[in-house]
This record gives sequence, C-alpha cells and structure tokens, in this order.
Amino acid sequence: MKKTWKLVLTWALVTQLALVNVLTAGAAEDTASGKAGQVKLRLLETSDIHMEIMNYDYYKDEVTHEFGLVKVATLIKQARQEEPNSMLFDNGDLIQGNPMGDYMARVNKLSDKDAVHPVYKAMNLLNYDAATVGNHEFNYGLDYLQRAMKGAEFPYATANVYVDDKDGNPDNDKNYFTPYLMLDRTFKDEAGQDVKLKVGVIGFVTPQIMMWDQTHLAGKVIAKDIIETAKKFVPKMKEEGADVIVAMLHSGMGDTENNGEEENTAWLLSQEVPGFDAILFGHSHVVFPSASFAGMKGVDEKKGTVNGVAAVEPGYWGSHLGVIDLTLEQQNGDWTVVDSKSEARPIAQKVDGVVKPLVESDPEIVAAVKDEHEATLKYIRGPVGTITQPINSYFALVKDDPSVQIVTSAQKWYVERAIKGTDLEGTPILSAGAPFKAGGMDPEYYTNIPAGTIAIKNVADLYVYPNTLKAVLLNGEQVREWLERSAGQFNQIDPSVKTEQPLINTNFRTYNFDIIDGVSYQIDVTQPSRYDMEGKLANEKAHRIVNLKYNGKPVTEDMKFIVATNNYRAGGGGSFPGLDGSNIVVDSPDETRQVIIDYIQSQGKFNPSADGNWSLAPIKGDVNVTFLTSPKAADLATAAASTMAWVGNEESGFAKYKLNMSSSAAQGSDGTSGEETAPVEQKPQAASKPAGKADSGKTSPTETGSKGAPGKADKAESTKGNAAAVKHITYIVEEGDWLSKIARKYGTTWQELAEYNKLNNPDRLYPGQKLLIPVTA
Repeated sequence: MKKTWKLVLTWALVTQLALVNVLTAGAAEDTASGKAGQVKLRLLETSDIHMEIMNYDYYKDEVTHEFGLVKVATLIKQARQEEPNSMLFDNGDLIQGNPMGDYMARVNKLSDKDAVHPVYKAMNLLNYDAATVGNHEFNYGLDYLQRAMKGAEFPYATANVYVDDKDGNPDNDKNYFTPYLMLDRTFKDEAGQDVKLKVGVIGFVTPQIMMWDQTHLAGKVIAKDIIETAKKFVPKMKEEGADVIVAMLHSGMGDTENNGEEENTAWLLSQEVPGFDAILFGHSHVVFPSASFAGMKGVDEKKGTVNGVAAVEPGYWGSHLGVIDLTLEQQNGDWTVVDSKSEARPIAQKVDGVVKPLVESDPEIVAAVKDEHEATLKYIRGPVGTITQPINSYFALVKDDPSVQIVTSAQKWYVERAIKGTDLEGTPILSAGAPFKAGGMDPEYYTNIPAGTIAIKNVADLYVYPNTLKAVLLNGEQVREWLERSAGQFNQIDPSVKTEQPLINTNFRTYNFDIIDGVSYQIDVTQPSRYDMEGKLANEKAHRIVNLKYNGKPVTEDMKFIVATNNYRAGGGGSFPGLDGSNIVVDSPDETRQVIIDYIQSQGKFNPSADGNWSLAPIKGDVNVTFLTSPKAADLATAAASTMAWVGNEESGFAKYKLNMSSSAAQGSDGTSGEETAPVEQKPQAASKPAGKADSGKTSPTETGSKGAPGKADKAESTKGNAAAVKHITYIVEEGDWLSKIARKYGTTWQELAEYNKLNNPDRLYPGQKLLIPVTA
C-alpha cells in the first residue's frame, strides 16, 4: 500500500511539473507572438457630414440611401463590436451644407440658451472622443458656431486658428480653440490585460478660411499654415507623454510641393512632420484609400498609408465610415505602430446603376432629430414664386444654362440696387456664377426643377452653399483671365483626331467653372488650358476665351467692370487671377440664397431661360466630342438633335452624349465670324434683325418660350431694314426694371435692346425712360 501510494504521488508530481512546463511554454509563446504587450487600436472617422444627419435629400424632398449620419451610425456600432479598442472622431464641415443647417442657423438660431443643435444630439449618442472644425463651420459666424458647439459632449481641438490680437507679434498669439488633446484611455492588449495609453489628438483646418469667410473672421481670428503649426505642437505632445498621435486634418491629400499656406496638406503632413501615427483627413470629398490614388508618390492605396503613415478619408455627407486599424507594440518603452490597415466602409453600393443600401438607419439617431427634421421639411416646402419653364443643369457644362442664369441675374439685380446713388453707379455690372450641381461623381447630382411653383428647397438646390454676395472691381483683361481660369473645365480637343475625345476634365471642380453674364464670349477648346489645376499660369501663349465682347464691342484692358460673385471667389477661393479680397467694392452680409429668393419674389411669375451669352467655339473637322451627364437628359438631347445626341448609358450610372461641334451647331454667342481664333469657322446666318444689326446668336422666342405679355407698351410702329420688315413697340421703364428683365419679357436679349436703343450704358435705366422693343414682322 505504501509503495503504491508513493508511486501515485510521484506520478502526480511528474504530471504537475509537466503541466507547469506546458503553461510556461504557452506564456512564453504568447509573449513571443506579441499577444501580451500588443494592442490593436481602431480609429473611426466621420468627415464632411454637412448636416446630412438624416438619409433624406431635402432638395428632392425624398428619402435617399446614398448618404446620412443615421446610416453611418450603424456602421460605427458594427465596427465597435468587431474591435472594442476603438475611438471615434469627426473631422469637420459639420453644421453647414443642407437646408436643415440653414434652418437651424437662420430660422431657429438656437435662440433657446439650453437648445442642443441636432447634429450634436446625434453625435452625443454615438459617444465621439473628439472633433475638429472644418472651413464651413465658420459660414454662419463665430457667435453661432460657439452656441452650437456648446451642445457637444466631447472636446474640440484645432491648432492653427488664433485670436487676432492685432499687435503684429506672432510669438504671443493665443489659440482660439484648444490646439490639441491628451486623452487617457485604457485598452485591452491581445492577452486580455489592461493597458493605459495616452492618445494625443491635434486638429487643423484649411487656412483659407480667412479668405472664404473674411466677413465673419476678419479682425477676430487669424489662421496659420498647417505644416508649420504641426511642427510647433507635435514635439510638445511627445514631451507631454503622448503614446500615439492622431491628426484630425480638415484638408485634402494635396500634392508633394509645399508653397506655404497650402489648402490640401495630408501628403505634406505625413512627409514633413515626424511623429504622426495616423492622419484622419477630409475636406476634398473623396475616398481614401481608393484606386484613384494609385501611382501617387509615397502612397499605398491598398494598405492605406501616405509616406508610411496610416491615413483615411471617408468621402462626404456620411457616405462612408473611415476605419484605421493600428497594431501597437512596446519597443524600448515606447509604443510603436508595427502594422496598420485603412479602409473606408460604404453605407451603400451601386449595382447596375441602382443604389443598394448596405445598412439600415439607426432608429435612436432618427428619433433624436425628429423635431428638427420635420421643421426643416416645413421650411423647404414654403413657396417663393412661379417659373414658366423648367430649370435643370444637365447640360450646364456644355452650353449656357438656366440654373446658372437665375443666379447671375439675381446677383446683378442686387448689385444694381446696392450701388445706386454711389460713385460706382453707372459702372457696367457683370455677374459670375457656376453650375454647383453638375454631376461630379454622382449621376443624380443635378438641379432639376419643374415649371410651376418654386419653393425654398428649390433655391437651396440652385445654390448649394451659404455664401454671401460680394462684388469686385476689375478691368477688361482681368475679366478675360477670370474666364481663362474657368475654361480649365475642358480637356483640349485635337481637331485632327477622329476617335472619341471626352470634353470635360473631370478633375476640375464644376463650382470653379464660372460663367460671367453681361459679356458674350466663346471658349475654344482646341487650345490648351491657360491655367493648371491649381490656378497657376501654365501656357502663357494659350487663349481659350475668344470673341469676348461687352455691348457688341471687344473687351479691352482699359474697360472697368463691377463683377457680382460670392465671398468664396472674391476672397481668392479657387485661385483665380486678380481675386484676393483686395478689390471688393460691394461687401454684402446677405446670403446669395436669400438674394435669389428676394429676386424670385420680385419677379412673381417669370421665365428663367438662359440668354446664351457664351458658347463653345465651333471646330473645323469631323471630331467625335463626348461628355457625360444624367441619363434623364436623353429626351432633352433628342429635342436638341442638331447639337447633341445620346450615345448610351454607362456602368457608372452616367450617360454618354455626343456634342456636335460643327460651325452651325456651335455658333458664337454674338454671331461673330471667329476672327480671333484660327480653328473657328462660322457659317453665315439668315438675316432676322434690323439693317446693319449683328445677330446676337441668342435663342429665339420660339426656342425659349420667353415672350411674355407686354408691360407698359405703346402702339407698334413699323420700320424697314435691309433684311426684314421690323416693328417696334415702346416700353416705359418702371421702378425696379433692368434691361435683361425687360428683354426676357419680350423674348429678346439685353444686348439687342442696348444696340437697338443706342444705349451708352445698358446698366443704367431710369423710371419713365422709353425703350423701343423690336419685333420682326
């Protein structure tokens, strides 16, 4: 018995020792494999939400599956379930961008001191860790921004905005916002043990806010260069013990050259400022990582790194959730990123051109903003006026367009009243506008307003941004260069090539394609662009703008013009030559959208047709020029069969159209013979104007349906011209009239009326003045 028991004890001891060896070996293996002391940290990012909290298109007044924070919320919760070691950040452009943003800022105004802005109601439920501001946060002014931010239950950090102390000494400048945050967090390592990390988070915004919102910011704050600011603060964050440093960068990828005060700096930040472990960026409304960045120096578009630094950009409007997975290990006492993987997770995908939702809306977020959503619906459905013709932007990039015309007409109307009785009265007024909704990356992103009642939602559809109206004083050559910069919208067309040539440069933002009304001109796309994508002079001898005329006469350098535009452009936005904020002569605080609303209300019922003041110069030769726009434009293209034709639908959801660039289809806007450019070849047109009168090239009343009932007009009189019998009626100018308004009423153009009446200054009319309105017999 004793011997047996001894054997049992011996065997138990051997077994125990073996078990200890196994456990020790396992622990050693865990350590060797990096499980103990290795932390997986997930960083989640939203950016450029632009008040798209709900999955609702307020411009179309319908539900959408393509965007909305309510959809991203579902992705956020899924991502946290996958990886508990997660942090969530927002990268700015949050409180502005759609009618709900306007309703909150302009109508609701957060007048209740305890009110919480709806976007923060949603974000507080999602437990954000931190955020930074974007450039559009400043659109409503600093006071409103501060009222809104009070509702955020998470901290903000932006390092490169300072209080303007006006003493000229940069060494004592104080940050307007908290520059950076040191967030203490406890995470689980791969062995399940608690690990405390100090996460340093720093924010940046594009310094161009000082140009784009100078009305709100001048004399109050200043913005400094992002790269130089980062070099100042990142070492301090390291000294304070940051284990991980994350950049919340409201700035796009940019290029590899640093000229100072760069707008888009993600690439430069990763290259020039050591110490960042992750860069969450935005502003440019694109997705990174993606194939569109393939081949860019220092970029791994599959892994999602920029010069070795993990980075992500999640699109815009809540189309994606940015996700960066960092693997951290302690090396010599410091936490180091040993691996990373970035992705932008979409809320939807397109299958055969149809949007398929990938996630449902989060019901908690929907309920949180229910009241503001319903108030916004009531707001956008309010009537403004009546239009007799539809407005759409399907062809805004290839011909003069009513969606731009109504904006430029409203701006001109406003400036005419603004300068009345001043030293500027009598100076010719031009007006610049761009097609904001002309497709971009989305075949649904077009303005399309049917004839009939026009509501506030339609105005927001016409003019997407809450810009304020400005006007600048320029000479004729500066106007020409403005248009040359705009003409970068087009690829160069080779007249000798018979194969297909796409017309539109898709890398050029359509909001930089300014049309300037009040002058007539053609764009010769056989010439190279005079300016590059960054607005720098690239081809000094190239001139795409030809036949540029004011009131039928060539525009020369000695001419002076007031050009109505917006605060973004007048302040230098888009890098247009001659525009830097120094030549603003009408510095209005009024929003352009409100100006458009006031203009429509002043018109009552009217025709918004474009006046055709610009066109593409015709090309000699059988060229195959194509462009992409919405498939919904096919019927309109069929109706305009002499100028364009539907080719087919694309997998992208867009449709391809062929543009007739022959002389008969692309006749100049002022009927000129193209004497300023060799490739232009014009055909003679049938005379339909009084003797000796140049054809304006504008659309006729039968084409536009713009001929309205006469206003205060006397009896018709008859004259004889060399080509046709012409009658005219006498119109008595009323208070509030201007030439283009009268011209539209009678189915003609302001240029025709100015020439027919021998007006030295078409911009200056007075009540009781008699105008002769020609009518072909």
